[in-house]
Amino acid sequence: QVPFVELGGGVVQPGGSLRLSCTATSDVFPGNAMAWYRQAPGQRRVLVARISILDNTKYSPLVQGRFIISRNNAQKTVYLQMNRLKPEDTAVYYCNEDPPVPSEWGEGTLVTVSS
Repeated sequence: QVPFVELGGGVVQPGGSLRLSCTATSDVFPGNAMAWYRQAPGQRRVLVARISILDNTKYSPLVQGRFIISRNNAQKTVYLQMNRLKPEDTAVYYCNEDPPVPSEWGEGTLVTVSS
């Protein structure tokens, strides 16, 4: 069973918005800090945004001011609202705990920003 299911990716024009969701299928949520990561073609996977169990948030400088991470513990879901998207935001987006647990990587959801 995949621990996390990521949804919401798609193709969007530069300047557009998308909202990603990540739903946990196991009991790791909501007791841990959660994060969104992304992996662009040919690059390593990097952390984009994290949210603690107390809703403290932290963002990569590359997305600060454009992305918003939030969580709904009752629904075991973490969201990533992505605004003012840029072509360089194109990547597969994953959620996982922070720090990530290798066995908990899901399939991710592809975000393509292109005109």
